[in-house]
Amino acid sequence: MTVSTTINKSENLLSQKVLGSRRFSNYWWASIVTMGASGFFLAGISSYLKVNLLIVTDATQLIFVPQGLVMGLYGSAGLLLATYLWLVVLWDLGGGYNQFNRETGTLKIFRWGFPGKNRQIQIDGRIADVQSVRIVIKEGLNPQRALYLRVKGRRDIPLTRVGQPLSLADLETQGAELARFLGVSLEGL
Repeated sequence: MTVSTTINKSENLLSQKVLGSRRFSNYWWASIVTMGASGFFLAGISSYLKVNLLIVTDATQLIFVPQGLVMGLYGSAGLLLATYLWLVVLWDLGGGYNQFNRETGTLKIFRWGFPGKNRQIQIDGRIADVQSVRIVIKEGLNPQRALYLRVKGRRDIPLTRVGQPLSLADLETQGAELARFLGVSLEGL
């Protein structure tokens, strides 16, 4: 539900889980696209073979060229899209954790990426280099509500998930908790 929930918080360790692509909405859309694309694909095949493969309607009445052919192509494109959506969910793109350890003075930001040599995206640093926790709030057509870690000598590091923006209360709470834990200021409010 929230972007990052505290997994383990002790006096010297703060761990936050970051939700990736394994969200209900991604399962929902992958399922809908799979069902729709399968229907179009089976309608195209039914039109070609003159054998009804659908439960809901009789696609043997379609003329293969152009109707059945176009439905088969739409179904093929939809199945490719559905495959991509299911792979994104399987790989849990964007999922990971943020870990801050005051005892060792280190921070670790970990995210899962696309398969390959850079599948695991990990940023290690020192807590002493953290300048502030920054909150970014943009409203409008493409709203953005995110937390960033401002670190010396680096670009701002995003700490929250991509996608559905956090509520303002959650964003403020998480930002204040992290800034207090790291002993830095909270910017952007």
